Amino acid sequence: MSAPGTDPVEAYAADLTAALHGPARAKARLVEEIRGGLADTTDAHAERGSSHPDAIRAAVREFGTVEELVPSCQRELTLAQARHTARAVAFTAPFLIACWYLAGTPAADPAGPIPRAAQLLAVHLAGVAIAATLLAAATLALTGTLARRLPTPPRLPLVIAWAGTTAGVAMAVTTLALALASALATNWPLLALAGALAAASHAVVATSARACRRCARLPVARTARLG
Repeated sequence: MSAPGTDPVEAYAADLTAALHGPARAKARLVEEIRGGLADTTDAHAERGSSHPDAIRAAVREFGTVEELVPSCQRELTLAQARHTARAVAFTAPFLIACWYLAGTPAADPAGPIPRAAQLLAVHLAGVAIAATLLAAATLALTGTLARRLPTPPRLPLVIAWAGTTAGVAMAVTTLALALASALATNWPLLALAGALAAASHAVVATSARACRRCARLPVARTARLG
């Protein structure tokens, strides 16, 4: 409910902004489109002789209330967040492989327990990186050009959210492992660089995956997609 003296169109846009979750730019663009359309419709009714309050009410009837718009808008933003997370994973998960390639260069004691453990860990984390990258690529395809021909799986945003979370955890483990290895290896500058790349990748992916989990769990998003 808008306070006295508040522009009803701006109040409508503010309420819609507060109700939606997703990438900031995508949400701002979506809300601005609706706000502009509502303002234009209000002006059109006013030009036909309606009072401003009546014009606002008529425009809202055409557009729908905030509660009515939220499901379809949130569906769009959830897809946008899933694509954002998929892009983050697709661009950063391969750093895991690159980091462990750097870690595989000769160390002070290649036969020691730390290098052997690092090699074993590298195999598993490389597998995580490959799987996450493939899933991210599939998500981008299913929510991009293929979305016009194939229905998007209802749980895809949640799947990519957890794939991003898993990749983020793998990157955090990589950061810690490389930090330890760099303290014991002669090639520590390379390992320190690899650890810094893994840490930066973790920050990007973990943040996006957390936002994607939040969007994917919203009841309105799931309902709209299944409808």
